[in-house]
Amino acid sequence: MASRLPRSLRIARASLISRSAELSSEPQRFTSTLAPLLATTSTAEPAPYWQHIWKDVNKTTFLTYRWQTKNTIERPEKLLEFLKTVVPERVPSASGSAKLDVQHTSREAFVEDVYMGMAKAPMSVRLTPHVLSVINWRAPLQDPILRQFLPLSSRILPDHPELTLDSLHEESDSPVPGLVHRYPDKVLFLATSVCPVYCRFCTRSYAVGADTESITKHSLKPARRRWDAMFEYIEKTSAIQDVVVSGGDSYYLDPTHLTRIGHRLLDIPHIKRFRFATKGLAVCPMRMTDPNDAWVNAFVEISNRGREMGKEVAMHTHFNHPNEITWATEMAARALFQRGVRVRNQTVLLRGVNDTTPTMASLVRKLSDLMIQPYYVYLGDMVKGVEDLRTSLATALDIEQSLIGSIAGFNMPKFVVDLPGGGGKRLITSYETYDRVTGLSTWKAPAVTGDRIFQYHDPVKHE
Repeated sequence: MASRLPRSLRIARASLISRSAELSSEPQRFTSTLAPLLATTSTAEPAPYWQHIWKDVNKTTFLTYRWQTKNTIERPEKLLEFLKTVVPERVPSASGSAKLDVQHTSREAFVEDVYMGMAKAPMSVRLTPHVLSVINWRAPLQDPILRQFLPLSSRILPDHPELTLDSLHEESDSPVPGLVHRYPDKVLFLATSVCPVYCRFCTRSYAVGADTESITKHSLKPARRRWDAMFEYIEKTSAIQDVVVSGGDSYYLDPTHLTRIGHRLLDIPHIKRFRFATKGLAVCPMRMTDPNDAWVNAFVEISNRGREMGKEVAMHTHFNHPNEITWATEMAARALFQRGVRVRNQTVLLRGVNDTTPTMASLVRKLSDLMIQPYYVYLGDMVKGVEDLRTSLATALDIEQSLIGSIAGFNMPKFVVDLPGGGGKRLITSYETYDRVTGLSTWKAPAVTGDRIFQYHDPVKHE
C-alpha cells in the first residue's frame, strides 16, 4: 500500500520510522505526561494547561504570539513525530461511535490512521500549540477538538454524490477575483488564503491552505494589485454597505495590511459597517494579549476610528466546542471587550463535536459570559471530504427547538443553512419541503435569487 501513497507522505513516514530509535533516547521537545486538561476561572494562578506537552515552557513564553507561530505544526513529518510523543501506547476506542472507528489498540495504528487520512483529505494540517494543548491525548478518538482538525482514514466516509469543493459557488459570484457579491448590499472580501489552523470542514477548501495530494488550490495571496481591484469595485457599487473581510483568516494579515484594508473601507462613504472574520481568538488567543505584537492594536484603532465616524467595525470569530475555551481565551476576550471591540461567534454544527443540546447550550453560555455574541450556528456545507462531520437538518432543528426558551433571546444564535449553489443563508426553519427519510430539503431565497429552488441533502446514512 505504501508504494501507492503520495510521495510527500511516504517521505514523512519513512523519516519517522528511521528516527524511531532516536526518539526513544533523545531529549524531546514535546514531553507528554498525558495530564487531564482543565480550564479555570478562579482567581488563583491559572493552571499551565500546555505543560502536559511542553513541560519546560513557562506562562510568559507560551503566551507570546511569536512562540505560538514558531511551534505551530504544519508539516506531515512534524505532525507524525508529535503524535508519537503524546498518544498513549494503547488508544481507547471512540465511545458511542464504534461503527465509525477502527478499534485502535496501539499508538502505531492511530498514527498510521492519521497518515492515511492525510493522503485523502482536501485540507492540509496546521495546528497551533494552543489547540494541541486542549486536545485530550489520553483518549484522542473521543476528543471533539481533534475531530475538527485531524483526518482519520478510518472515519472518512464516501461523499454524497451532490458534494463539491465550492458548494456555495463563490467563484461564480465573484465580479473580480477574491470578491464575492451575492447579496445586494454586502460583499465578501477574501484578503488571503492562509489561516492559523486549517479546519477539515472548511467551506473554502478549493482555495484555503496549501495544496494537498488530492486538491490544487486556487490561492488568493494578499496582493495589493488584487486588493485594489476589489476596492475599486466596491467604490463604484454604491448599493454595497456591508463588507466581510475574510479569507483565509484576517489573523494572518500583517498589522499594516489590516490597517490598510480597514482605513480604505472606512473612507468609502457608502460603507456603513464591516467585520473581520478570524478564528484566531479560538485557536491562538495570545495575539490579542501579546504586548509585543501590533495586530490587536491595529484592530482596535480601526474599531475606534469607525465608532468616531458612526460606522460599525466588528470581529467575527469561530468557536465550535466549550473545550476550546481556556483561561487564556477568557483573558483575550475580556481584553477585547474592555477596549470596545464587538465580537460575534459563528459555529458550525458538526457530528461528534457539538451535535447535542447540552454541548451547544454550554458553548452558547460560555461565549455569552465572555461578551462574545453567539450569532450563527451553520449546518455543515456540502463540501467534499468531510461527510463524517456533517449532520442532518433534523438534528439542527431538534437542537434549536430544545435551546429556545432556555437561553436569553439576545444570546440565542440563529441556526442557518448556507444554500448550495449560491442561495445564501436561510434560517433552518424556512425550508419549502423536507423529507426526513430521504434527507432532501428544498429552499427559496427570494431576496437573492427570486423563485429559484435550491436543494440541501443530509449526509448519506451509513450502518
